[in-house]
Amino acid sequence: MVRSTFAAFAERLGAQGLSQPDFKAYTPAQIKTDLLAGLTVALALVPEAVAFAFVAHVHPLVGLYAAFIVGLVTALIGGRPGMISGATGALAVVMVSLVATHGVEYLFATVVLMGILQLAAGIFRMGKFIRLVPHPVMLGFVNGLAIVIFLAQLTQFQVPGSGEAAGHGMAGGEWLSGTPLILMLALVGLTMAIIWGLPKITRIIPAPLAGIGIVAAVVIGFGLDVPRVGDLASIKGGLPQFHIPSVPMNVETLKIILPYAFILAAIGLIESLLTLNLVGEMTNKRGGASQECVAQGTANVITGFFGGMGGCAMIGQSMINVKSGGRTRLSGISAALFLLAFILVGSSLIEQIPLAALVGVMFMVVIGTFAWNSLRIMTRIPLTDAIVIVLVTGVTVAYDLATAVIVGVIVSALAYAWNNARRIHVIERDSVRTPGAHVYEIEGPLFFGSTDKFAELFHPESDPDVVIVDFMRSRVVDQSALQAIEDLAAKYAALGKTLRLRHLSRDCHKLLAKAGQLMVDSDDDPDYELAVDYSVRTGVFGGGH
Repeated sequence: MVRSTFAAFAERLGAQGLSQPDFKAYTPAQIKTDLLAGLTVALALVPEAVAFAFVAHVHPLVGLYAAFIVGLVTALIGGRPGMISGATGALAVVMVSLVATHGVEYLFATVVLMGILQLAAGIFRMGKFIRLVPHPVMLGFVNGLAIVIFLAQLTQFQVPGSGEAAGHGMAGGEWLSGTPLILMLALVGLTMAIIWGLPKITRIIPAPLAGIGIVAAVVIGFGLDVPRVGDLASIKGGLPQFHIPSVPMNVETLKIILPYAFILAAIGLIESLLTLNLVGEMTNKRGGASQECVAQGTANVITGFFGGMGGCAMIGQSMINVKSGGRTRLSGISAALFLLAFILVGSSLIEQIPLAALVGVMFMVVIGTFAWNSLRIMTRIPLTDAIVIVLVTGVTVAYDLATAVIVGVIVSALAYAWNNARRIHVIERDSVRTPGAHVYEIEGPLFFGSTDKFAELFHPESDPDVVIVDFMRSRVVDQSALQAIEDLAAKYAALGKTLRLRHLSRDCHKLLAKAGQLMVDSDDDPDYELAVDYSVRTGVFGGGH
């Protein structure tokens, strides 16, 4: 009875497009690997969450609570086991102006609204639109994010207590020099060497965890004077408390927080869904985009009510987890719980970890994340694709991920439209079945980008009295194409010549007003549907026909 009930529940999950738990994957060996991977991720999350909290001008615990709650919820119900979510810099840079202008309570309200918008995106299955992101954009995304992660680590090479963000590891401080710099570089190099070499000897323990542990033991054992996690800020705290944001519940508040919520929701979903695809390629898993939207939305709604700054998927920590062997939801769950344990009882120990060890881990993430093959193929791929890779990389570094992806998709779409616009051409011949008639066989798609060239293919003045246009090897894509056919029919009608249209789809028969009566029905007419519903008589454009 219990087994049949569980089977029915699993079937309902599958019908809703939700991933089902694979309990066969939870072997003793995998459980151990997931727990160790989660511990490694939790150690790397601490300085990241603290640094991003300072970027947003909020208390470090606001970032740590966000990392815990967002990480836990998305690990439980997210679209891809193995992904790690938490407070991110991409969101923090948007939040800073809101906090500076209106205060942290408005941030919490914004995070709640951000989550609601992401929930709506998941419910309406908008996550599937991530499929429209071309591969060159993905390459630019990972390359740009790798550079951003690298640049973020450079702030750890500053003297604690200097600059405008004293002790916060932010840009603007004095750089290390002399012996402190040499010692820092040596420890970073040692960490990277351990992560590179340990897997060649044993895989009992994740290499990043071993690197952190060994370097921390060296620093603590020899009492080396190097920057440590505690130099950023104290991470000691209690459990996050439920708290309704103290903001006026009126239209004015909505006007303030809605623009920020929309931008944060978009950035969070774009980064999360691209990370989902990247992790999917590494773990050979597919799907789950809409489920990830629901998970991110749920996590941010909860986070906003528990004093967190919100978050999204983190590509760096996700790469650490996957490359440490984390494959099930247990790795993400354990990472969140370890992070909470650090806050509650382990702060004094975690604060002793040298930042050099964590920087070394992140540098190895950078090396593993950057798509080095994209450099080798630059001269072998179309010029447009190469430009898109470089453009998305540059915009990601200079501005933000969402802007970079949108720019990359637009440029790719325009390049695709331009290439297709050049593909349309015609084969002219005399008709065999209709003596004296001239046949134009159209090849290539007819859409807004190719309508001008389509019009240039015909010679109404010099054509005979009967002209046949055959669309067997073409496709009418949009309203601009329909209008081009109408205009062509009008030209021949004005000259008193007969124009016949063959092999147009049934919906074209219905949508073409003036030229519709010129169509010749055939048994092999195509049955594709237009992207838009067009009426010449009313001039109304609507949804898919």
